[in-house]
Amino acid sequence: MVRHRGPSQVQFWFIALGLGIASGLAAIAFRAAVEGLQTLVYRTEDVNTLHSFAETLPWFVVLLIPVLGGVAVGVILHLATPDGRVRAVADVIEGAALNDGRVEKKAGIASALCSWITLSTGGSTGREGPVVHIAAMVSSWVANTLRADGITGRDLLGCAVAAAVSASFNAPIAGALFALEVILRHFALHAFAPIVVASAAGTVINRLVYGDVTEFVLPGTTVVEFYLELPAFFILGLVCGAVAVIMMRAIFFADDLETALQNRLGLPHWLRPAVAGLILGAMAIYFPHIIGVGYETTSRALTGSLVLHEAFVFAVLKVCAVAVTMAGRMGGGVFSPSLMVGALTGLAFGHIATGLFPEVSSAFTLYALAGMGAVAAAVLGAPISTTLIVFELTGDWQTGLAVMISVSMSTALASRLVDRSFFLTQLERRHVHLAEGPQAYLLTMFRVQGVMRKPTDEGAADEEACLRMIQQGLFVQAGATLEVALPMFDRSGVAFLPVVTLEGRTQEPVLQGALFHVDALKAYNEALKASAEEEHS
Repeated sequence: MVRHRGPSQVQFWFIALGLGIASGLAAIAFRAAVEGLQTLVYRTEDVNTLHSFAETLPWFVVLLIPVLGGVAVGVILHLATPDGRVRAVADVIEGAALNDGRVEKKAGIASALCSWITLSTGGSTGREGPVVHIAAMVSSWVANTLRADGITGRDLLGCAVAAAVSASFNAPIAGALFALEVILRHFALHAFAPIVVASAAGTVINRLVYGDVTEFVLPGTTVVEFYLELPAFFILGLVCGAVAVIMMRAIFFADDLETALQNRLGLPHWLRPAVAGLILGAMAIYFPHIIGVGYETTSRALTGSLVLHEAFVFAVLKVCAVAVTMAGRMGGGVFSPSLMVGALTGLAFGHIATGLFPEVSSAFTLYALAGMGAVAAAVLGAPISTTLIVFELTGDWQTGLAVMISVSMSTALASRLVDRSFFLTQLERRHVHLAEGPQAYLLTMFRVQGVMRKPTDEGAADEEACLRMIQQGLFVQAGATLEVALPMFDRSGVAFLPVVTLEGRTQEPVLQGALFHVDALKAYNEALKASAEEEHS
């Protein structure tokens, strides 16, 4: 087993380097696969101008492509997943917290295929979600091969994710901090060095393939008109925080609505993505800007090539398109769409602000840059890494204060209206309580049957007392977790609870042992101690 301390730390760095190269290559391969399939299905020579090219296609082609993509996604998910759901960043966060840094393999492969098809056939999402999960599958294989413990498994996961993000966006600093801030959710020193090594490796892979270029090119250096203009960026941050909340809640509302309609109409699960594809295709006939990642529209916003009403309309339509895609259980992530919505929101705000106060305003494109970071940071719940990734995507480091102010205000507002981020809110809706921290989710990791004392153990509970408590309805099932058991101790005030299994048609309780309050608290405290040691080592 690979260990953190001692001479093996150097060995771990070499493993991180190899994992970074592998994850970087996987990210580049996924990006190339998406671009290749887009070129094939839309018959375009340049996927970077796909939206403009789609305007020239016959309407029925624009309508049909997302439908066919949705059918393919639905069939794959039906055959390969138990719940018909694409795995993405939220599942990687859950794997880091609750599964020793491992993620599902079969469902993950199916999700990668679905995301590839979705992004290539008009789905309105981003590629960072599938890239992160693909990298997590690579790290899970390495962790299983090495028989790594939980701490090492999580560090390997962080290395893989950092490399994948860096390779996907040519953003080495943001890639490393994204892995620490979003996936591991701590900045422990033992994880920092190998994650940086892997992130650098991913960046080298990107630059060997695409060269040392940024994703977006700004029209020139922008300068904030200090200090009178700074209040405008405070207000922009609040506006972007509200927009981010609207975007997240729109996705969850659409998901609940589609689930209710599906159940009411008896629609097969595998047709759900096809219905979403039909809606997207209909939208794309008139507004092809919603297709795919949206970098063309984002670039136009950052360069000021859109007027006020275009920025507003495109932002609203993109939110609707993302909600339809995600609620339709198609693949992809939310980071790239949030960049587009943020840039459009910032541009619209900039048009208004500079129009009202032209004498104390900088270029309105600066507001697009700040808005891009502010919405994305609020959606991801990652102000540090998002601020840096905006700088690295644009190459503009002169406007840092404006972006930081907007990002700080947007995340402060949005984090109070959702469960800290889009991903943690997703998990909360699945009853996985990671947003509240280790003190909440660690309780779900302990099954009662693993902590209880059996009747034959030393210090076991009196059997007659247990039977009397069972008759009073005071017991806990063996398969329950401490999340269920500890509140029962608080309510009842007893020293132990009988542990039972329910067997037979009558579901009569069968005594298996007893869970003592002191044992439950001891297991919980040990887990909290281990978590604190990992985060501060």
